[in-house]
Amino acid sequence: MDAYDEGSNPRHEPPDEPEPAAIDSHPPDDRAAPAGLSPDERAAGAAPPPNHPAPPQYDSAHSPPNGIAALSLRYQIAVALALAVVTVAACVHLGMMFLHVAPSNTVTKQHGQAIDEWVYPEFEQNWKLFAPNPLQQNIAVQVRAEVRATDGGIRTTRWYDLSALDGAAIDGNLLPSHTEQNALRRAWDFYVGTHDNENRPDGLRGALSERYLRRLVVLRLDREQAGGQGAVVQQVKVRSRTTNVPPPQWSTEKVSDKPAFRELPWWPVTEADRAAGTRDTRTEAGAQ
Repeated sequence: MDAYDEGSNPRHEPPDEPEPAAIDSHPPDDRAAPAGLSPDERAAGAAPPPNHPAPPQYDSAHSPPNGIAALSLRYQIAVALALAVVTVAACVHLGMMFLHVAPSNTVTKQHGQAIDEWVYPEFEQNWKLFAPNPLQQNIAVQVRAEVRATDGGIRTTRWYDLSALDGAAIDGNLLPSHTEQNALRRAWDFYVGTHDNENRPDGLRGALSERYLRRLVVLRLDREQAGGQGAVVQQVKVRSRTTNVPPPQWSTEKVSDKPAFRELPWWPVTEADRAAGTRDTRTEAGAQ
């Protein structure tokens, strides 16, 4: 019998055993569209599951505000007012400084006092740095006093270098006071500018500068307790010690290293001078 005869089935599988299903080379798609979708919806892609919301889409035209706009209305008003105050103050300051350095005009003649009160002494302007011959000297202001001690004796103190004391207070101080930097220097410049070489005052400003310098040195002597505690200053003598700034090592310029002194006459100290910011010496003397 023919081996391939249908009657004989030695090489055939049992007729009642189903044939194995064909193996799909592609893995099953977990994102398969659910049943009931139309072919167009299946082609467009299945919608995301309801428990996975779509990421938010940001519109550049409706982005969240930033900067001042992110503040509440109350804070926006406060910031606007602060900026307005700063702007007005800056404009006023620049205007005052311009009028101060500008040539004499109608505004400065009418409001010169208000301009000077705004500028002096913190914003003083001068041209010494840009002068043809800038200052090349160190000027120290020194003072000595004749005092009455608590036992009634009169004696003369040593010389106090007030400029050196101010320098020591400024050295290493990141924020030195205006008084330590300029009060003594300005007082001496004021005196020199209103007196001749014979120490004769030039009008009322000369007398004013002398009184101002005298009261300032009395205040400084009081601070240093010149003559001992409880001593009363009777009169003072002021002098300046001027030394040339030495030239650099590479310079061939020769300058004198000897100090020059300008000594003023003795000035009697009045009760008004002592009362101008000094301690009540009469009370302390009575307490002794």
